[in-house]
Amino acid sequence: MSIAADENRHISLSLSEIERLCPVAKALSSPMRVRMIALLSIRPMNVNELAEALALPVSTAALNVRQLEEAGLISAEIQPGIRGAMKLCSRRIDSVSMRLTPEMQDGMSALTMQLPIGSYSSADNITSECGIVSEHAWIGETNAPRAFYHPDRFRAQMLWFRSGELEYRFSLGEIDPSQVAFIEFSMEMSSNAPMYREDFKSDIHVAVNGVTLGTWVSPGDYGGRRGRLNPSWWSDTSSQFGLLKTWRVDGAHSLLDGEELSGVTLGDLALGARDYVSLRVGVHADSEHVGGLNLFGEKFGDFAQGVVMRVGYAK
Repeated sequence: MSIAADENRHISLSLSEIERLCPVAKALSSPMRVRMIALLSIRPMNVNELAEALALPVSTAALNVRQLEEAGLISAEIQPGIRGAMKLCSRRIDSVSMRLTPEMQDGMSALTMQLPIGSYSSADNITSECGIVSEHAWIGETNAPRAFYHPDRFRAQMLWFRSGELEYRFSLGEIDPSQVAFIEFSMEMSSNAPMYREDFKSDIHVAVNGVTLGTWVSPGDYGGRRGRLNPSWWSDTSSQFGLLKTWRVDGAHSLLDGEELSGVTLGDLALGARDYVSLRVGVHADSEHVGGLNLFGEKFGDFAQGVVMRVGYAK
């Protein structure tokens, strides 16, 4: 089976792609195969080396390699060896995402738009600890809220602050607001603690067109391993990755990762009242848990995306 990966070596799967999703899910269901992928993240290895490292019979290792290869998660190349040909295995994919929400109904279409995390229209009441980095270097001064308006901020791949709020503005394009069936936003984020701390709560709020959808209590600031997309210069002792969170509003309610969040509906958002859709995300200074916010871009963290808006609408 062939799986097309983007330049970040990421594959995205959904319920409409059962023939692709099932082999990947099956390949990742085995702890043994997951350990193989971990070994191949260090360096390419042949089947004999994998069998020895995992204390497996060579035949068993070969069978698991074949399943990973068929799922498109690793690549295997036949090369000449001392005792004949050998199969040299390499990890092919850095990250996998699976959309398990219902597919579009007949007569429906979807618009997906993505903004870089640095393309916010405003950064209000930002407090330190705070900062912005690109794929290659720091942007502006460290712990200086004014750095959030540095001209290089559009290159941001990770940003953080203790409290404050960012606003992103999306266009609905040619979509008639009255035909919108749902609207959702997804971002990779976490709390922001000194260095990192995985039990550091933060109340992160999200509002659309000035209407608060609800608050997500982030469990912590994640480190302990490197983010899958992080550049080599980023310190091992700093925040590494977040959780991919999705807020969705439809005609009945608002959801967070598929679970009911609030009674806010599309009608409350007044999508036709302005020329853009406003998304505001941040941490209020008077929240119960003022634990900051880390926001990850396409080339930081675990997920190769910025701030994504997806709109379902009638054709």
